[in-house]
Amino acid sequence: MIFGFAGSAQFAASYYAVQRTCQVRLFSDRLAAFTFWGWQSVIVIMLISLPLGYTTTKEYAEIEFSGAVWMTVVWVAYAIVFFTTVVRRKTRHIYVGNWFFGAFIVVIAMLHVVNHLSIPVGWFKSYPVYSGATDAMVQWWYGHNAVGFFLTTGFLGMMYYFVPKQVGRPVYSYRLSIVHFWALITLYIWAGPHHLHYTALPDWAQSLGMAMSLILLAPSWGGMINGMMTLSGAWHKLRTDPILRFLVLSLAFYGMSTFEGPMMAIKTVNALSHYTDWTIGHVHAGALGWVAMITFGATYHMVPKVFGREQMHSTPLINLHFWLATIGTVLYIASMWVNGITQGLMWRAINDDGTLTYSFVEALQASHPGFVVRFAGGVFFLGGMLLMAYNVWRTVRVADVRMAEREAQIA
Repeated sequence: MIFGFAGSAQFAASYYAVQRTCQVRLFSDRLAAFTFWGWQSVIVIMLISLPLGYTTTKEYAEIEFSGAVWMTVVWVAYAIVFFTTVVRRKTRHIYVGNWFFGAFIVVIAMLHVVNHLSIPVGWFKSYPVYSGATDAMVQWWYGHNAVGFFLTTGFLGMMYYFVPKQVGRPVYSYRLSIVHFWALITLYIWAGPHHLHYTALPDWAQSLGMAMSLILLAPSWGGMINGMMTLSGAWHKLRTDPILRFLVLSLAFYGMSTFEGPMMAIKTVNALSHYTDWTIGHVHAGALGWVAMITFGATYHMVPKVFGREQMHSTPLINLHFWLATIGTVLYIASMWVNGITQGLMWRAINDDGTLTYSFVEALQASHPGFVVRFAGGVFFLGGMLLMAYNVWRTVRVADVRMAEREAQIA
């Protein structure tokens, strides 16, 4: 999901937005095409190698050394296309969305290289240069910032382009967007240790991660408020524009998950939530509610313009997709919240003699209804995705190349 869905979405959105905000074509169509096929090959490598057991065992960084090297090559090509396009811009100003895309590219490159430093012993096996608690710290410096920069910063670049475009109004506060950018990239990089509460990591490092996570709430909500307030004077458009509903709902989920994350980073809360389904619920509030919803809105905005159509094939299908995705996401994450709190309380319960009150199997049985609801939510969400695939296919099938070229020239 992260690399295949979210990664492809950000490649597409950044290539689309950077041309329009810089008023210049991409630096190299051929190199951009290489990044597409190269990135899809990275996904294929993961799909084949990971189930076969060729894995580093590091969360979000499972791809083995040879695959990681190939991913680096593709990412460098992506950076060349994006930043050279920005350098060749015809506008004096660099729009804030491009700052977010640029930070996403640079920081992910740094995280990927540092966390994958390893000693290869074959094409499909390597050992990290770090060990013990140091390895864990480097991994979660990478892991949390994979969330922070792969699943947040690039999508904020999308938000700052597609929300104003769909609303037809400028961003609410450009100054706030700049403050949001610098505060986010300064603070996010420090939050990783909150994944390692109550472990062998030094206590001061755990506390630092908790403190930075709490401070991070401010810039996160600053961005959410900026996006929401862009609709000032245009809230009525939500009644008739399902694409805008996707974009606004994604901001609501972004605000909710960026409140929940700092709260779960507090040590006393983490003592209850860690290792439970609550963490899974939090991740999917961001993945389904924020990442997927804003991608849906951006895709529905882009596809007609790229393929020379005035609008998508079917607006009613977009409406239906919106409700299926919303219901599916709420069922999915709410069931995980309830399961997580139930599991945390059952695991902590002890008898007077100090023995555990509940066995692991009893906690699993108590979680079963939540798993059923989670499955139902996933079915709703999948149904919406299938409708979207059909709608996009019908739109692309009747593409008008000449109209698409005129649209690109106007943009």
